[in-house]
Amino acid sequence: MSTAQVIARLLPALETPRRPVPDTAEAAVQDPIAIAKAVAAQLAQTAVERDRAGGHPAAERGLLRNSGLLWLSIPTEFGGPGHDWATVYQVVRILAGADSALAHLYGFHHLQLAGVLLYGTAEQQQRYLRATLEQKWFWGNALNPLDKRTVAEAEGEHWRIDGQKSFSSGSVGSDVLTFSAWHEESGTALIAAIPTTRKGVTVHADWDAFGQKQTDSGTVSFAGVELRAEEVLQAPAVAATPRATLRSCVAQLVMTNLYLGIAEGAYESALRYTRDEARAWFASGVPRSADDPFIQRRYGELRVKVRAAAALADEAARRLDAAFRKGAALTAADRGEVAVAIADAKVLAHEASLTVSSDLFDILGARATSQRYGFDRYWRNARTHTLHDPIDYKLRDLGRYAIDGRHPDPTPYS
Repeated sequence: MSTAQVIARLLPALETPRRPVPDTAEAAVQDPIAIAKAVAAQLAQTAVERDRAGGHPAAERGLLRNSGLLWLSIPTEFGGPGHDWATVYQVVRILAGADSALAHLYGFHHLQLAGVLLYGTAEQQQRYLRATLEQKWFWGNALNPLDKRTVAEAEGEHWRIDGQKSFSSGSVGSDVLTFSAWHEESGTALIAAIPTTRKGVTVHADWDAFGQKQTDSGTVSFAGVELRAEEVLQAPAVAATPRATLRSCVAQLVMTNLYLGIAEGAYESALRYTRDEARAWFASGVPRSADDPFIQRRYGELRVKVRAAAALADEAARRLDAAFRKGAALTAADRGEVAVAIADAKVLAHEASLTVSSDLFDILGARATSQRYGFDRYWRNARTHTLHDPIDYKLRDLGRYAIDGRHPDPTPYS
């Protein structure tokens, strides 16, 4: 079946929530960008209503699960298509233009796979990545390093896990969870992956932010959870290699492309409104809002912000791919240059998402505030997620680099 035929089948897949989603995995391997655009088009049809309602997007996650897009970053040696990170981030951006909550879930799924690749043993990589392919796993995240309420205690060869984790994106409806637990004795964290259905694990659908409403980012509780030794990806007190610390680079670039996708989606939505519905201001002397030179100037300003952010994001993705290809030979300096490129890109994407999603109302006018358009969701989603980690510290890192060449310290946020 050709990619075009698969897309034709994919587009109506969510007209009825109970209707089976066609398996497009083969097409996603061959042409992931085309499949991503088809999925985005389907998500866009209900994005405004779902953003307003919140809750768990079960049908939409099913669409992603069966699209083949969840497999893109799995290397060929584990049966996957082995697409580069630049392609994964293009998909994040495309999805975010239509529905940033589902793009968030998609990007964080691949972040968990990156953790397996960077922390896991060869046996763990084979086991987890092949099962992701064969069983169509959707991964969730409970690896919030600043939340140390979840603790790990050794019990023989295994571990006991107790506590809570907040900001657990994708936890509701996930098949596997990556999580961190604090180990008091060593003063370091343990990182592991377990089935979400493991006895003692409770996923709470308690996410109540005003944006990114369908990211399933609530709380996960652990009550006497048994963690087996073979499920530990990184044991306590193990010094991370430069390559292992690329996980935070992967995470930061997921966010960068998420913000950029929101900016692009807001920009394109505003353009459509200006062309099709906006009324010219009475003093402009032109028949269409689109002919107003002040409106044209504002679009020009926003276009430059979005294109500049996209250029830096693409460059950062290329650098990240090059770092992955170096494998164990990656040095701390190599890693530092990747972190700087990503910080550059994230700062611009952060600013572009907030600027475009706010300024579009000055361009479109009062009628564009009607709830039926849902234009406010772009700003709410951008504002919610850009608070993930303070942009001031990214700018501080970039200032240090400019002054004395100091690379950002490897942390879960840099």
